[in-house]
Amino acid sequence: MFHYDRGIKLTAIDLAVDVRRRQPRGFISHAHMDHMGRHEMAYCTPETARLYWHRLGKRPVREMPYRASIEWDDFQLTALPAGHCWGSAMLLADNGQQRLLYTGDYKLGPSFTAEAAEPPCADILIMETTFGQPAYRMPSRDQVVEQLLSAVENALAVNKTPVIHAYVLGKAQEVTRLLTSNGIPVVQHPLAYEVSQIYEETGCPLGDVQCYEDSIPAGSALVVPPRRQTAFEIPVPGKKTTIAVTGWANSPSTRYRLGVDVAIPLSDHADYDDLFETVEMVQPQVIFCTHGPKSFVEDLRGAGHNAHWLDETSRAALSQIGS
Repeated sequence: MFHYDRGIKLTAIDLAVDVRRRQPRGFISHAHMDHMGRHEMAYCTPETARLYWHRLGKRPVREMPYRASIEWDDFQLTALPAGHCWGSAMLLADNGQQRLLYTGDYKLGPSFTAEAAEPPCADILIMETTFGQPAYRMPSRDQVVEQLLSAVENALAVNKTPVIHAYVLGKAQEVTRLLTSNGIPVVQHPLAYEVSQIYEETGCPLGDVQCYEDSIPAGSALVVPPRRQTAFEIPVPGKKTTIAVTGWANSPSTRYRLGVDVAIPLSDHADYDDLFETVEMVQPQVIFCTHGPKSFVEDLRGAGHNAHWLDETSRAALSQIGS
């Protein structure tokens, strides 16, 4: 049903899936740069299409709204919410004999800026496993939200500017919506604000947010890209508290590695337990893992699952499913 050629391809219809190299036809699960290519024809949700154009220029797109299947030869292709960022999608491919689910980057549970993931049953599961280690069992979302609000409110209470380091697409908007929903206005770095405008134009309101121009109003939080991701750094007068928001913050060393005052494990990926929960939801006959520690394959096998790492060495496993 699929093969691996420096990336995933649905064989019969020659559809590349999250391949960064230019392809005649490519499905894009979401608009992070490590999942996109300048394809001759891209297949993605309408929200991802707008973000794709913003990042790589306007190119031909076949839009795939959530849950609205398209027919392609013997295949039925359906984009389903992935819970990762605005417009992110899993891909369900059904050829009448087998169902394949590709998760892309995903997260179970609620989000302020993404529809909750909807993994369906499938025979073949290709899953992203970024946090496939037991150390990455995340605290509850309520705990993480409380940590972030406390860090921001504590900084504001002593006249410090809370400076939150967050990826310009996804995490910056999630943090912004979280803060503005709790009465804290946000000023964003221009790179994040450009993306935020697309979020709002396509139906994801973010609340009291403005683009940085020349000052930061008192009582506001500042959202900026992580260090080394932009040449333009916003000058912050007076004292500040720097805050990183990343699932990697579940490791105590992250705060020191990133050089921030506070690191909070606000994640947009499934954690270790969510990965196992996903397998239980999908009930696949075979699992292929990507983008994570290879040790997770052994953890799945230890739990009785037919699991494999997906790369150029996976030919034997792929031959078992009629690739």
